Amino acid sequence: MHKIVTILRKEWAEVFKNRMVVFTIAFMPLLMTAIPLVILFTMRGEVQSASAGMSEIPGQFKAFCPVELSSGECFQVFMVSQFVFMFMLIPLSIPAAIAAYSVVGEKTTRSLEPLLATPITTIELLAGKSLAAVVPAVLATYVAFAIFAVGTWMLVPNRIMLLAILDARWLLAVIVVGPLLAWLSVIFSIMVSSRVNDPRVAEQLSVIIIVPLLALFFGQMAGLLIIDRQLVIVIALALVLIDALLTYFAVQLFQRETILTRWK
Repeated sequence: MHKIVTILRKEWAEVFKNRMVVFTIAFMPLLMTAIPLVILFTMRGEVQSASAGMSEIPGQFKAFCPVELSSGECFQVFMVSQFVFMFMLIPLSIPAAIAAYSVVGEKTTRSLEPLLATPITTIELLAGKSLAAVVPAVLATYVAFAIFAVGTWMLVPNRIMLLAILDARWLLAVIVVGPLLAWLSVIFSIMVSSRVNDPRVAEQLSVIIIVPLLALFFGQMAGLLIIDRQLVIVIALALVLIDALLTYFAVQLFQRETILTRWK
């Protein structure tokens, strides 16, 4: 455990020297938090008019709304619920940026060779590097969600509507799925970086991991699927399996001699 903590501190000392990484960690969560709060703020005065103009609640709205809510309030809940995927995007994209810079930093400073020569196991090395990217991403996600929850509480006086927005889907997506996505992003980035010669290629390929989540987001926007509690649970269970498999393969692929030979 001591070796993992040492790697963790070393990674943070190097990574957070890069202003772009710090900007990414701070800006993206704030942006993802601000957008749904702005929607709630701008739509407050339109709830009554929207309710009067909608004689029937569309089918896709009903999945998000208790029967006590008006059509206008239901529309607000539906619009804000679209951003569940955006909060899941935070722990998926931030670790990729940190992990990519971490690998590039090892190459640039020529510290990879002495690091791999130390008496540390591959599992300890990967755990330290992975946690160095996962922990900031998860903390940023939790802080962003806390700001969103407080902002929603201040903007929504209707308690039923408030509970409809901050329901179990959000808690499962942020608290459970978020860390699983962060680990997936980091392990995938490490697997890519251990098999390519150019660090820039590793950075570009690592972004591919975001594509499936964006596909789900646009699928929901198009009405092809609805993110409900059951779907989030299925995603969480699938991620547990995928994370376990990718972690195993990452350890097998991270061959020290091959990596050193490729990077020389």
